[in-house]
Amino acid sequence: MTNKQAILSLDGQDAIPLDLVAGTLGRSGVDITPFEQQGLCSFDAGFTNTAGCKSAISYIDTDNSILLHRGFPVGQLAEQCDFLEVGYILLYGDAPDEAQYQTFRESITRHTLINEQMARMCSGFRRDSHPMALMCALVGALAAFYHDVLDIDNTAHRELAATRLLSKMPTLAAMSYKYSIEQPANYPRNSLSYAGNFLHMLFAVPAEKYVVNPVIERAMNQILVLHADHGQCASTTTVRAAGSSGANPFACIAAGLASLWGPMHGGANEACMRMLEEIQTVDQIPAFLSRAKAQPDAFRRLGFGNSRYRNFDPRAAIMRETCRTVLSELGMADSLLQVAMALENVSMSDPYFINNGLYPSVDFYTAVILKAMGLPSSMFVVVTAVGRTLGWIAHWNEMHSEPLKIYRPRQVYVGEQPRDYVSRRNAAAR
Repeated sequence: MTNKQAILSLDGQDAIPLDLVAGTLGRSGVDITPFEQQGLCSFDAGFTNTAGCKSAISYIDTDNSILLHRGFPVGQLAEQCDFLEVGYILLYGDAPDEAQYQTFRESITRHTLINEQMARMCSGFRRDSHPMALMCALVGALAAFYHDVLDIDNTAHRELAATRLLSKMPTLAAMSYKYSIEQPANYPRNSLSYAGNFLHMLFAVPAEKYVVNPVIERAMNQILVLHADHGQCASTTTVRAAGSSGANPFACIAAGLASLWGPMHGGANEACMRMLEEIQTVDQIPAFLSRAKAQPDAFRRLGFGNSRYRNFDPRAAIMRETCRTVLSELGMADSLLQVAMALENVSMSDPYFINNGLYPSVDFYTAVILKAMGLPSSMFVVVTAVGRTLGWIAHWNEMHSEPLKIYRPRQVYVGEQPRDYVSRRNAAAR
């Protein structure tokens, strides 16, 4: 079959044939490699319409609000799978049978402990440090403790490093939180599920027995599953960019954490809670909306709408029902939760929200659920990071399945023309 081509003609010069790179779903890409021979490069600010890689991990249909992980609809995975089942799917490409699942689960639970020296590292930070600051440092520091598996060309090394990252991330996240509230860190309990163990490490205290609430456990599991991967988002692209240099996986995931932290990315759920704190009470919602509607783009950073979907975020529909279940279980005595639900009602009926596609996003409902669980807003992005680590690892592994090509985007230079430098001494002598 003849390859399809696009033809570029520039100022009436000879046409430049460009091959089309087709995927199994969605749009095709145009191979712009011949541009370089013509002294050209493409310009796509923010790379919003540029494919920097081929990937078989996740697919997003922006028009029809579809998100697939390895071909499976994310809604089915969130309803039917625990996080480690989704972990196996993203890492290995297909659903595990019972034996494969148990083997995978055992490999993760064997590595949940962290070196005690890492726990002591926390004492070097201020107690009021943002937990993500600790996470960036601690995850990067894993390379100092597991330098025995840093040969990225060794398949066994890559698999062991991936296992260690996936297993230790909840331990590090919970330890960062406990340090910030001046409580002792909890050791993991490997008899619990991935989500249940995370809850135990977050909320248990030595003086009392902690029993995992199954409603909250299911909600946490869904939060982790729904945040596991989202295509070539900023943080995943950051992980791939760092990995393209041959950097070790711990450094790459630490880079992903730094990117995720921003309020236009994983920090959106924390920004959402700050919005609720600014509103304070239900009767203040109309005044807040009057001010906020002057800047419609601001809502996308506050938990409404998603730049990847024209209509609604498919993950939000699942979280909406889970949010109601959690609030029914825990109650809504907190005034901010009352504000959140009242604001949701407004967004589902107000023409401004509807016409601009500003439906409550997964970040909005995640923030409400985590607030109801008792976590401070500074931990919201950390919980997101625990889930997204799975996707980062899957992409890091995928890019090493073929020879690395370092990320080196071009730029369109808009600075000064060549000019001579005159030192201040020579200028003064004139």
